[in-house]
Amino acid sequence: MDLSPSSHVDTFARDHLPPADQWPELLLLDYPDRLNCAVELLDLAQDLSAPCLISNGETWSYGDLLAHANQIARVLTEDHGLVSGNRVLLRAPNNAWLVACWFAVLKAGGVVVTTMPLLRDHELEVIDEIASINLSLVDDRFACQLQPQVTFSELRKAAESKPATFSNVDTAADDVALLAFTSGTTGRPKATMHFHRDVLANADTFSAQVLRPDATDVFAGSPPLGFTFGLGGLVVFPMRVGASSVLLEKGTPDILLPALVEHNVTVLFTAPTAYRAMLPLLPPEGLRLRRCVSAGEPLPRSTWDAWLAATGIRLIDGIGATELLHIFISAADDDIRPGSTGKPVPGYVATVLGDDGQPVPPGVIGRLAVKGPTGCRYLADERQQVYVQDGWNLTGDTYAQDEDGYFWYQARSDDMIISAGFNIAPPEVEWALLKHPEVVECAVVGQPDAERTMVVAAYVVLAAGVTGDEGKAAELQEHCRREIAPYKMPRVVEFVAALPRTSTGKVQRYMLRNT
Repeated sequence: MDLSPSSHVDTFARDHLPPADQWPELLLLDYPDRLNCAVELLDLAQDLSAPCLISNGETWSYGDLLAHANQIARVLTEDHGLVSGNRVLLRAPNNAWLVACWFAVLKAGGVVVTTMPLLRDHELEVIDEIASINLSLVDDRFACQLQPQVTFSELRKAAESKPATFSNVDTAADDVALLAFTSGTTGRPKATMHFHRDVLANADTFSAQVLRPDATDVFAGSPPLGFTFGLGGLVVFPMRVGASSVLLEKGTPDILLPALVEHNVTVLFTAPTAYRAMLPLLPPEGLRLRRCVSAGEPLPRSTWDAWLAATGIRLIDGIGATELLHIFISAADDDIRPGSTGKPVPGYVATVLGDDGQPVPPGVIGRLAVKGPTGCRYLADERQQVYVQDGWNLTGDTYAQDEDGYFWYQARSDDMIISAGFNIAPPEVEWALLKHPEVVECAVVGQPDAERTMVVAAYVVLAAGVTGDEGKAAELQEHCRREIAPYKMPRVVEFVAALPRTSTGKVQRYMLRNT
């Protein structure tokens, strides 16, 4: 694929794109060759006086966000020598300053790497190794070992003396704008590479064609901005239409629900787990919601029915992937068929493939395959050839398509655990457990769970003479909490004498899942 001349002085990102013959087929939208998505979303906002971000008791207008982003961009380039193409890691809970940093990096032509604040230092070190991070901007509460780093308090102090204007870098539409990390079934995360045009493409497909928001809407949700589900739903989609967004540093249902009431939220993004948890807590006076999007894990029909009965709102289900940036199959309003994920979002096409790589007839189960204006491009990773085959993005999900073109989720076709909207790779948890001196071997699988869809279950073989009881299980859970992000911690710990294995020594995970 021919790429436009890059604006990047640091060519690391473009140098590490996969070979062109390993890309998926792209169904591109019509964007100019020179495009900076930050400029499109922020600098060109129609009303700079309109409310933009509601965060920690403050409301920023679009003009406020623009001024702060410009000042931070000056700090990055003038004080820290940032050049276009440098990778900048961001680590903070959802708040206005995180968004300002995100825009500042893009305006300066940098590549944003937004991470989960709960990741441990060694998890961040892997990201640093893969992305070759040049600078880290971190909330003071989450300062880490990565160097060089600038805390938000240092950044804000330095920004105060800077002019509120900045000469934006004239990036190419196909310059890499962000690296989004996703778990792999091998345990080593993969960096997905997304262009400036990709950031706008999801807003101009799913948001514009299915969600259909306008400037009067108020968005809110639980996903962190380190997840592309959250980045789209809480930043890109509202700002594409001049709407406002409520950013919560902690998006648990007990915090999310009062925020919906206080700020008259009209568009909600969260996972099925949160919708189920909020049902018994709904206020008697009702909510102002008109759009509720569910993604991150399969949406049970029972949850869809219960939410409709309680609120009168038909949940918009959707499947997306970090590799494609956001949702690519969905449906809204009268197009919804409860229990189905929906149809391909306008701009995308999808099919179900058999083992021979060919489309299967309606009703036959197979592998979900997708094409559209966004697609998988891993940073220097051999797994590119697994995810992309014959021009299709293979998401790792098993689906069936009916005669009317609706897609029906069946299961994951790999070992990935999806729990409460989080993707968790079993090897990451296994590696953490094996660091405990009394763990001889272990295997981690996902078990069905009514509240979280799946939970992480660990099967552990202990050293001789060590007793496996409730106290030892709690000890291993706390050990994992120190080693990996807390959401990856096994919620079920079972002690076994030996793991089931094949004749060649491979762990038979399906036997553990069926116990």
